[in-house]
Amino acid sequence: MRLAFRVSYIGTRFFGSQMQAAHRTVEGEFVAACRRLDLFSDFREAGFLSAGRTDRGVHARGQVIAFSTESPDRAKTALNLQLPPDCWCTGCAEVPPEFHPRYDARSRTYRYYYSTLPADRDAMVRCAQHFSGHHNFTNFARVRGRDPHRTIFAITVNEENGFVYLEVTAPGFLWHQVRSMATALWRIGAGEADEGSIPALLEQEADQMVPPAPAEGLILWETDCGIAFTPMPVDDRSASYLDYLRCHHALMERVCGVLGDGEHQNERGRNT
Repeated sequence: MRLAFRVSYIGTRFFGSQMQAAHRTVEGEFVAACRRLDLFSDFREAGFLSAGRTDRGVHARGQVIAFSTESPDRAKTALNLQLPPDCWCTGCAEVPPEFHPRYDARSRTYRYYYSTLPADRDAMVRCAQHFSGHHNFTNFARVRGRDPHRTIFAITVNEENGFVYLEVTAPGFLWHQVRSMATALWRIGAGEADEGSIPALLEQEADQMVPPAPAEGLILWETDCGIAFTPMPVDDRSASYLDYLRCHHALMERVCGVLGDGEHQNERGRNT
């Protein structure tokens, strides 16, 4: 039986999603978990495939991974128990034998969360619409011989729980495209570039591409393959790991605040 899984992961400790012999990757951990469960012996013969690649440090909420196995029930019930805490399945579906998560994907949606609030979010909202439609993204991606033209189905800049984010939906993206788009919009929101800069970059090749924003803000939000997933419960280890990350970053925010206050105190002491 061929199965498709909707997969989430924290990308911080992965060297990207694609399998690499010398580094820890999402696909590598996934294949290792499947082998421990004896779901298949050869990932190639099992047709193990992902919907797309994510770079080192990029996270996912809606990656799709598919493979064929003679033990589908074991896969559904035990896979989350074998995956590491920073990678887990949130849904499963039985799919046709020919299902290919990359080529059968109708669209992919990414979200980029900015670490600080921009001075002018409204300008970012307006300028984001310049990306809608079919364009040449040479200045916004590492093309490396590929066709630089891509079609953006939908794009928005919004705010959620104190964070501004960029959300983009398209059939597919070039390497670093979303992160470079995020940089271009941030420059406008910060007053570092004018609102005409994006149309100009889409129309004429620049001396160098717009640099990508840091990877840790990017999430593969959704992959639409036209299938309905049956929800899978998050394993306790993954839930605990997420709680640990929340507590750790809250602690580090406090530590940085205390250290910063200490520096200010020392500066005031030297000035008195």
